[in-house]
Amino acid sequence: MMARTVRFSVAVGFCIIVFARSPIAQDVSDPPLTFRSAVDVVTIQASVKDAHGRVVEGLRQKDFEVRDNGQLRPILSVRAERSSLSLGILVDMSGSMRSKIDFARHAYTSILSQLHRGEDEVALFTFDSSLHQRCDFTTDVDSLRDALAQFDAFGKTSLYDATAGVARRLAGRTAARKAIIVLTDGIDTSSTMTARQVSAVAGAIDVPVFVVATVPSIDQRAMMEGAERATPSQAADLRDLADWTGGHLIFASTLVETVVGASTLINELRQQYVLAIEAATGQQWRHLEVRVRRPSTFVKARNGYFAG
Repeated sequence: MMARTVRFSVAVGFCIIVFARSPIAQDVSDPPLTFRSAVDVVTIQASVKDAHGRVVEGLRQKDFEVRDNGQLRPILSVRAERSSLSLGILVDMSGSMRSKIDFARHAYTSILSQLHRGEDEVALFTFDSSLHQRCDFTTDVDSLRDALAQFDAFGKTSLYDATAGVARRLAGRTAARKAIIVLTDGIDTSSTMTARQVSAVAGAIDVPVFVVATVPSIDQRAMMEGAERATPSQAADLRDLADWTGGHLIFASTLVETVVGASTLINELRQQYVLAIEAATGQQWRHLEVRVRRPSTFVKARNGYFAG
């Protein structure tokens, strides 16, 4: 008699499951032997750049260092091969985007043009005061090209709430590289969630948030100065949301900057490293810090996960 028992458990990323069984037949009077082993694994998407902003390629497992709540943790694996993407494109259709909607449409077209039909999957979402799923996840990229043609900007802006909603929808996708790309003017007026809360949702499931903010130069300065004057409890903004989840914020004040910025994000996503560590035990938020043991290198990765 042979027995096989499997425990399936998922912490944040995926689960390594070991199948075990008795190597020899046993007398029916003996109780069956059962071997059980499972490891909860946390995956970490990481972008690595040099001092000039160029992507650093060719890194190996020994080049990385991961600390979990300050404790150095063994790295189980590092993957660097190019693989398919799973993207949630989130487009601001609130009233404040009325004069910038063409920017968003061109950026959207630029993103789609770089995806691989039949391999990469993408879903389109828009938001005003609520989140709207316009197209479900599909690898038929061409079918989404005109999806923004009929929408007009109107209503309030629930940017943070919408971002959290898309992050949750991406949680179940199987691609190694997942991300949200937000096309917006960067002004939230009606969310119930804060940037800090949304970063916890997205970071916990390893979904980096990349933001292309179509903001005039004078407004960019005002936003930067406003964040610097804010109290610590109010200081978290779109830049923090992007940084904490392993993405980043790009300001674009012209149509060309918008298109180029959107294109840059796809290239960065394809060249990310995917690291894996064993998850900590206990149900709590764990702070992550990823470093590369090379001078003048900069790493962007999510800043934590929920153990248990």
